[in-house]
Amino acid sequence: ATWVLSNHDVTRHATRFANPAGLGTQIRTAGDRGLGLRRARAATLLMLALPGSAYLYQGEELGLPDVVDLPDEVRQDPAYFRGAGQDGFRDGCRVPIPWTRTGSSYGFGDGGSWLPQPASWGELSVEAQTGTAGSTLELYRAALAARRAQPDLGAGDTLEWLRAPEGVLAFRRGEFVCVANTTGESVTTPAYGRVLLASGEVAETGGEAKVPADTTVWWTAAV
Repeated sequence: ATWVLSNHDVTRHATRFANPAGLGTQIRTAGDRGLGLRRARAATLLMLALPGSAYLYQGEELGLPDVVDLPDEVRQDPAYFRGAGQDGFRDGCRVPIPWTRTGSSYGFGDGGSWLPQPASWGELSVEAQTGTAGSTLELYRAALAARRAQPDLGAGDTLEWLRAPEGVLAFRRGEFVCVANTTGESVTTPAYGRVLLASGEVAETGGEAKVPADTTVWWTAAV
């Protein structure tokens, strides 16, 4: 199996998940940025826990949203100029990623950026997020490192579903357990061992874990 959450033809998932369901893949509103980022982080950990290959789209490791307010005069997407029923709004996910906090292109290159980057992107840059506890970039780095180190992540094709509250996905792969809370409320689940990684803050008491809304947790557990 092959898994992917975003690519160069659809709205970035941090923005898709920030908007109500049913709007399709070309969304033109920013939505709830905080909600979208929480859901995007949780979705990433869920995807990386599944058996198979995972593909990441440039910029999602920074939690970049789509740029939904590009002026018409700067657009580059050929579909925008062809019209004929095509959306032509793919430029929003193609804006060059920020590497540094400052600079004419936030470090993307001396030639500048062919699409304007939002002023807020300096704080989403690689420079700003590197070494910052809890940043999306460090979450991705930790998840990919764990995926390489854990034999039950990525490789193989087996998966055992576990009992879980409605709206919660829970499965075991060898000594690894993934729990994804897709609801808008905190839920209580068993604490399946040592928390390996989580997209949000998880509280454990007396063998139980309180998993916040829109959060995915990885545990290492004995079979």
